[in-house]
Amino acid sequence: MSLLALSDITIRYSRLTAVRNVSFSMDEGEILFITGPNGAGKSSLLRAIAGVTPVAGGRIDLAGHEITGQAPENIARLGFSMVPEGRDVFGSLTTEENLLVGTGMHARERGWRSRAADELEAVYATFPMLKERRHGQAGLLSGGQQQMLVIGRALMTNPRLVAIDEPSLGLAPNINDQVYERLIALRAQRQLTLLIVEQSSARAMMVGGRMILMRGGQIVLDGDARTLGNGEAIQAAYFGYEDN
Repeated sequence: MSLLALSDITIRYSRLTAVRNVSFSMDEGEILFITGPNGAGKSSLLRAIAGVTPVAGGRIDLAGHEITGQAPENIARLGFSMVPEGRDVFGSLTTEENLLVGTGMHARERGWRSRAADELEAVYATFPMLKERRHGQAGLLSGGQQQMLVIGRALMTNPRLVAIDEPSLGLAPNINDQVYERLIALRAQRQLTLLIVEQSSARAMMVGGRMILMRGGQIVLDGDARTLGNGEAIQAAYFGYEDN
């Protein structure tokens, strides 16, 4: 059984159809890149899986449960966590307070303090820099450090599937390399399934895994990221022309 399955998903904003009849599935432990030009519907698709954006048609299943139209907190309880585009750090809070926001735990829950402490230590072991800066304002972190913070925050619920929207956005190439190195290591260490929206198909091909290329709200290519055709085939799909 697939961990995540989308069937004929359509997303509309008023009269605009952002995603049209998109279907794909993901197995446990897979890494899947969704790439394509601006306006292709990539982020809309992630927000629909997270329960933030309603779907106009189709069905989404996660871990054997239909989640179409479910509240984000219910979807999170099934093991889904999302890192939004633009990082969305609470700048006036400390690094540790930002991480605790991601636990989904409340003081009224039995054992919440112990579980939160365990999750914090696991995140700090992965990102030692966050422990060093745990009492400092998150807004003073660099872009790369903030990206690691929001990835760490997503891990605080001990998820099975982590969706990340444009992790490369605004980062220098060397910092981007570091972020991806951590993501790949996390996938192995925590048996994570990764769903990554990444505008750069070149980055997807460097990292490997599976790649879906979207254009105009539809999937136009789907295959192995490292061997998905040649550069000309990807450009043809990306820009919407055909080889003669």
